[in-house]
Amino acid sequence: MRILMFGRGVIATLYGWALEWAGHDVEFYVRPGRAATYGNTIDLDVLDARRRIWGRRVVQKWPVRYREALEPDHDFDLIVLSVQPHRLQEAAAFLAPRVGKATVLIFGNLWSEPSVAIGALPADQVAWGFPQAGGGFGEDGVLRGAILPPVVFGTFDRPPAERERAVRRLFREAGFRLREQPDFRGWLLLHFVTNAGLHAQGLRLGSLAKLAGATGGLREALLTGRELLPLLEARGVDLRRHRLSALLFRAPTWLTAPALAWLLTHVAPVRANFAAHSDPEAEEPREICRDVLAEARRLGVAAPRLEAAEPHFARAGKGRA
Repeated sequence: MRILMFGRGVIATLYGWALEWAGHDVEFYVRPGRAATYGNTIDLDVLDARRRIWGRRVVQKWPVRYREALEPDHDFDLIVLSVQPHRLQEAAAFLAPRVGKATVLIFGNLWSEPSVAIGALPADQVAWGFPQAGGGFGEDGVLRGAILPPVVFGTFDRPPAERERAVRRLFREAGFRLREQPDFRGWLLLHFVTNAGLHAQGLRLGSLAKLAGATGGLREALLTGRELLPLLEARGVDLRRHRLSALLFRAPTWLTAPALAWLLTHVAPVRANFAAHSDPEAEEPREICRDVLAEARRLGVAAPRLEAAEPHFARAGKGRA
């Protein structure tokens, strides 16, 4: 399959590598002038846990190909669009007149309504998924992170169409385990709130990496998520359909916080994922927290713990949203 990864972010790089390793033809779309800056290889130091529970360490210089233009008559079968949530609408608007015959996999976080997020992209050419991998580029240019076995795919209360089934086959044949979410909108919103709770407390400590093993900080993160469950209900999410995911917040924190701390410090792929999020200046965690707090205020939902963390993510000079 001919696959175009949109951008050269962490998720695009990790899954681009995995899909090329599985025998597919992978290229990266980057902005004009970026290819020369990036160079023709990417340095990887990745734990690949698709086939081994503790992961297989991959350290290599991976030769990659870039393109800085995309015409509608391209021959790509799949475009993987994994960008920060606040950049998704801009990226979708760029791709809409250039999508050609390709399927576009929206592959990441989302807080806006799905139909709004994809804008003019043809809905019948869009598939929805969520990665279970992460990491970060260090100052030395090395991508350090981990690829976990599952990949989440979802629909909006309908069976997957043929394009969507083809994307699922692609990932299954590349060694991933598929998890299906029929209420993908609700699942995405719940995941976004989970991130807001974790990032709010991570920002207090300096970065998400410092939250790993910090039982007290993780307890506050879980309680922040618990306080935000009514916000999801105000957005129309039926939490009864997501009992297992919501249980993380509803269960006693004296049990869940130590268990999460153990997971983040003793399970190598999960530890590697968290450890890579060490940039204290990263903007995405702040955007996530700001978006959720702004929505809570708009809908009149109390979020005292998120509000208490606001000095760590508020825009300079803005004060309250």
